[in-house]
Amino acid sequence: MARGNSTEVTEFHLLGFGVQHEFRHVLFIVLLLIYVTSLIGNIGMILLIKTDSRLQTPMYFFLQHLAFVDICYTSAITPKMLQSFTKENNLISFQGCVIQFLVYATFATSDCYLLAIMAMDRYVAICKPLRYPMIMSQTVYIQLVAGSYIMGSINASVHTGFTFSLSFCKSNKINHFFCDGPPILALSCSNIDINIILDVVFVGFNLMFTGLVIIFSYFYIMVTILKMSSTAGRKKSFSTCASHLTAVTIFYGTLSYMYLQPQSNNSQENMKVASIFYGTVIPMLNPLIYSLRNKEVKEALKVIGKKFC
Repeated sequence: MARGNSTEVTEFHLLGFGVQHEFRHVLFIVLLLIYVTSLIGNIGMILLIKTDSRLQTPMYFFLQHLAFVDICYTSAITPKMLQSFTKENNLISFQGCVIQFLVYATFATSDCYLLAIMAMDRYVAICKPLRYPMIMSQTVYIQLVAGSYIMGSINASVHTGFTFSLSFCKSNKINHFFCDGPPILALSCSNIDINIILDVVFVGFNLMFTGLVIIFSYFYIMVTILKMSSTAGRKKSFSTCASHLTAVTIFYGTLSYMYLQPQSNNSQENMKVASIFYGTVIPMLNPLIYSLRNKEVKEALKVIGKKFC
């Protein structure tokens, strides 16, 4: 990756949050607890799915990879964010910034595609139950997960390559707590028109495509559920996708707030708050949502609890 001729920046200064010194330790403890809870919850979900034979289905295979993706992208940004509360000068090298941006963008994009794949899985399970084993074969669901990682890698590689090939000669102070695209572009003295176009095209395509897949999947799911004559059948069908629908609502609701809010003087600070929720809170909530609202996961947890007791 070749940087511009006038690039003199070898490290960046992450400004983080402009909070008073007495609140920094409080925020550090709160966010550290959230991060640790996220790691424990997601790692526990992966181990639970691997060890329980009743959870060896496509839906839990996707959930296992969703937990892995959550671990990766929250770990890409949270440690550096926690460091910003303990140091006055939170520095990150140019190469470190590139790696952080690449890892975060890869797994955040893969998260979108995994949620869309899980919606498709619920559509097939509820709307085409007899054909589900044939449609969602092992080969198919492995290819779907591999495709989500490939799309995340392509999106992240393009953005990273075009972003860090710019010349940075204005300043080395990033007005954020991690290396994100818009605050990095604000430091460049190069022409960033192509970067803005890439943001609109790639981010817009990823969000719209995965969002439409989820919307249409749940539209047909709701139509199928409403056509069921049995009330018990409706409840059972809806309960199988309630956890995923909750996770999708929180995830895309946060993204909509981040990218669709009107620009203002406070938009950057609002973006930081939304990034905290998106990057640290949601990865913590996902294992809680799927464990508390999923009957099979709760039964698996009970079995493991009895074994330990």
